[in-house]
Amino acid sequence: MSGRIVIVGGGLAAGTAAAGLRDAGYDGDVVLHAAEPHLPYERPPLSKGYLAGDAEADSMLVHPASWYAENDVEVRPGSRVERIDADAHTVTAGGATESFDRLLIATGASPRHLAAADESGAPVAYLRTREDSDRLRSVLAPGHRIAILGGGFLGLEVAAAARNAGADVIVLEALDLPLLRVLGPEMGAMFADLHREHGVDLRLGAKVTGFDGDGRRARLTVDGSADVEADLLVVGIGASPDVALAEAAGLAVDDGILVDERMRTSHPDVYAAGDVARAHHPVLGRSIRVEHWDNAIRQGRVAGQAMAGVEDAAATDLPYFFTDQYDLGMEYVGDVGPDGYDEVVVRGDLTKRVFKAYWVSGGKVVAAMQANDWDASDSLRPAIGKSLAELS
Repeated sequence: MSGRIVIVGGGLAAGTAAAGLRDAGYDGDVVLHAAEPHLPYERPPLSKGYLAGDAEADSMLVHPASWYAENDVEVRPGSRVERIDADAHTVTAGGATESFDRLLIATGASPRHLAAADESGAPVAYLRTREDSDRLRSVLAPGHRIAILGGGFLGLEVAAAARNAGADVIVLEALDLPLLRVLGPEMGAMFADLHREHGVDLRLGAKVTGFDGDGRRARLTVDGSADVEADLLVVGIGASPDVALAEAAGLAVDDGILVDERMRTSHPDVYAAGDVARAHHPVLGRSIRVEHWDNAIRQGRVAGQAMAGVEDAAATDLPYFFTDQYDLGMEYVGDVGPDGYDEVVVRGDLTKRVFKAYWVSGGKVVAAMQANDWDASDSLRPAIGKSLAELS
C-alpha cells in the first residue's frame, strides 16, 4: 500500500505505530510530528530509572535515530501540529499545511494542573517530559524535602526515587489509602505500609486548604494536620487526554478520542492510539482509556497495522501495568470494571510482599497481580476468566 501517513505525537504509541506500518509492508510516506525536541521516547523511566539516575536518555528512545533513517520515516522533532482538517485531509504545523491519506493522533495526556498551587508562588513541579524529570532529579538529594500531592502510581514512584536519593518526603493523599481507586483497600494498605517503612511521611485523608511560597520554598496548610514546608511541591493528581486537536477537527470525544478496536476514530481516515484514545474493547464489551506503557505499545502497533490495511488488526489484549518502588516490583493484568469485585484472594506471603493476588467477581478472576514473584508473570493473563479452583 502506498500513500502518505502523518503521525501526530512523540511518545511510545507514535513510535510503535511507525514500526507497525513498516512491519506490515506499508511503503508510502510516513511523517511523524513530535512536539518535544526529541525523538519519540518512553515515559515510564521519567518516574523510575531515569529519575533515579540509573538510565540514560538514549535508553528511553522508542527507536534510535538510525532506525528512522533505515526505515524511511521522516521525524520532525519540535514540530507541534496546530490544526487538523479531517475532511480536507490536511494538518498544519509551524504555519505550513500538508496533506495526508491517513492520520494517527497520539498526543497522549497532560498532567492535571492545580491553579491554587501554580499561582501561590511555591516551587511546583509536574512530571510528563524529560525536562520535567531532569528538574525534579536535581532536587532529589539529602537535605531536601519534597512534598508530593497525590498517592497514585506517579506520586509513589517519585516518593520512592526521592527516598532512595536521601531526600525527605511527605505524600499528601486525599483518599483513605494510596492507589485505592486502582487496586482497592487490600493492596492500597500494602503500599501505605511499604512507604512508611521507608521513611515517607504519608498523610492519608489529607485536605490541603492553602498554598503559599516565595519561589524557593512551598508552604501548604493541611486541614487537621501539621503544615508542610518543602523545597519542591510535586503535583500528581492525574492526567487529562490531549484531545484539543481532535475536538477542533470534529472527532467524537468522551474522556479521550473515541476509537474502535482498530483504533479508527469517527472519521474513517483518522486513527488515535495511546493515552489519548478511549477504545472499544471487544473482550470487555465497553470502551476504556488506559494510561500505561503496554497499552501504548499494543494500540500503536494495531493502529500502524490497520492504517497499512491489515484486515484483522485489532486491540484485544487486557490492560497491563507495572510499577517498581524500593524493593517491590509488581505486574497487574485485567480490569475490575465499573461493577467492582467481590473479593481479593492472595496466594503467597503478603507480609513479605511475595505473592499473587486475584480480583474475583461472580466467581471468576477479572484481574490478577504478582508482587516480587516473577515466575508467576506468565500466569497472569491466562488466569483471567477462570475460577479460583482452576488456578494452579
